[in-house]
Amino acid sequence: MNPILLQAAGAQSSWMSFLPIIAIVVVFYFFMIRPQQKRQKEVEQKRNALKAGDRVVTSGGIYGTIKHVNEHDFVIEIADNVRVSIDKNSVFATEDSSKK
Repeated sequence: MNPILLQAAGAQSSWMSFLPIIAIVVVFYFFMIRPQQKRQKEVEQKRNALKAGDRVVTSGGIYGTIKHVNEHDFVIEIADNVRVSIDKNSVFATEDSSKK
Protein backbone atom coordinates (compact mmCIF):
# COMPACT_ATOMS: atom_id res chain seq x y z
CA MET A 1 0.00 0.00 0.00
CA ASN A 2 1.13 3.53 -0.69
CA PRO A 3 2.82 5.18 2.41
CA ILE A 4 1.42 8.60 1.51
CA LEU A 5 -2.15 7.29 1.78
CA LEU A 6 -1.37 5.73 5.16
CA GLN A 7 -0.01 9.04 6.47
CA ALA A 8 -3.06 10.94 5.26
CA ALA A 9 -5.40 8.42 6.88
CA GLY A 10 -3.43 8.63 10.14
CA ALA A 11 -3.61 12.43 10.16
CA GLN A 12 -7.36 12.34 9.62
CA SER A 13 -7.77 9.76 12.35
CA SER A 14 -5.84 11.85 14.90
CA TRP A 15 -7.96 14.91 14.03
CA MET A 16 -11.14 12.91 14.52
CA SER A 17 -9.95 11.77 17.94
CA PHE A 18 -9.91 15.42 19.12
CA LEU A 19 -13.46 16.03 17.92
CA PRO A 20 -15.18 14.66 21.08
CA ILE A 21 -12.95 16.83 23.29
CA ILE A 22 -13.82 19.91 21.25
CA ALA A 23 -17.52 19.00 21.47
CA ILE A 24 -17.28 18.69 25.27
CA VAL A 25 -15.64 22.13 25.54
CA VAL A 26 -18.40 23.66 23.41
CA VAL A 27 -21.11 22.00 25.53
CA PHE A 28 -19.48 23.22 28.76
CA TYR A 29 -19.30 26.74 27.38
CA PHE A 30 -22.95 26.94 26.35
CA PHE A 31 -24.43 25.11 29.34
CA MET A 32 -22.19 26.24 32.20
CA ILE A 33 -19.87 29.14 31.51
CA ARG A 34 -22.12 31.40 29.43
CA PRO A 35 -25.17 31.23 31.76
CA GLN A 36 -22.93 31.96 34.76
CA GLN A 37 -21.53 35.03 33.01
CA LYS A 38 -25.07 36.24 32.29
CA ARG A 39 -26.07 35.79 35.96
CA GLN A 40 -22.99 37.70 37.11
CA LYS A 41 -23.85 40.59 34.78
CA GLU A 42 -27.42 40.68 36.12
CA VAL A 43 -26.20 40.71 39.73
CA GLU A 44 -23.75 43.51 38.91
CA GLN A 45 -26.53 45.55 37.28
CA LYS A 46 -28.76 45.08 40.33
CA ARG A 47 -25.93 46.16 42.66
CA ASN A 48 -25.29 49.26 40.56
CA ALA A 49 -29.00 50.12 40.66
CA LEU A 50 -29.15 50.08 44.48
CA LYS A 51 -29.80 53.46 46.08
CA ALA A 52 -30.24 54.98 49.51
CA GLY A 53 -33.28 53.57 51.29
CA ASP A 54 -33.10 50.08 49.74
CA ARG A 55 -33.08 47.13 52.15
CA VAL A 56 -30.28 44.62 51.55
CA VAL A 57 -28.82 41.41 52.93
CA THR A 58 -25.04 41.07 53.14
CA SER A 59 -23.00 37.94 52.55
CA GLY A 60 -22.71 37.58 56.33
CA GLY A 61 -26.50 37.55 56.72
CA ILE A 62 -26.80 41.08 58.10
CA TYR A 63 -29.99 42.91 57.14
CA GLY A 64 -29.81 46.65 56.74
CA THR A 65 -30.92 49.75 54.92
CA ILE A 66 -28.57 51.60 52.58
CA LYS A 67 -27.86 55.13 53.81
CA HIS A 68 -25.08 56.19 51.41
CA VAL A 69 -23.79 54.79 48.14
CA ASN A 70 -20.08 55.33 47.48
CA GLU A 71 -17.97 54.21 44.53
CA HIS A 72 -16.82 50.91 46.04
CA ASP A 73 -18.96 50.48 49.15
CA PHE A 74 -22.28 51.10 50.85
CA VAL A 75 -22.97 52.58 54.24
CA ILE A 76 -25.84 50.58 55.70
CA GLU A 77 -27.78 51.08 58.89
CA ILE A 78 -28.25 47.76 60.69
CA ALA A 79 -29.93 49.17 63.83
CA ASP A 80 -30.93 52.61 65.12
CA ASN A 81 -27.86 54.83 64.70
CA VAL A 82 -25.61 51.82 63.97
CA ARG A 83 -24.02 52.20 60.56
CA VAL A 84 -21.39 50.04 58.89
CA SER A 85 -19.52 50.36 55.66
CA ILE A 86 -19.55 47.26 53.46
CA ASP A 87 -18.04 46.43 50.10
CA LYS A 88 -20.51 46.41 47.20
CA ASN A 89 -19.59 42.83 46.35
CA SER A 90 -20.76 41.61 49.75
CA VAL A 91 -24.41 42.52 49.03
CA PHE A 92 -26.09 39.31 47.92
CA ALA A 93 -29.76 40.17 47.88
CA THR A 94 -32.24 42.96 48.19
CA GLU A 95 -35.09 42.61 50.59
CA ASP A 96 -38.63 43.48 49.58
CA SER A 97 -39.41 46.68 51.49
CA SER A 98 -43.08 45.67 51.85
CA LYS A 99 -42.11 42.84 54.22
CA LYS A 100 -41.10 45.12 57.04
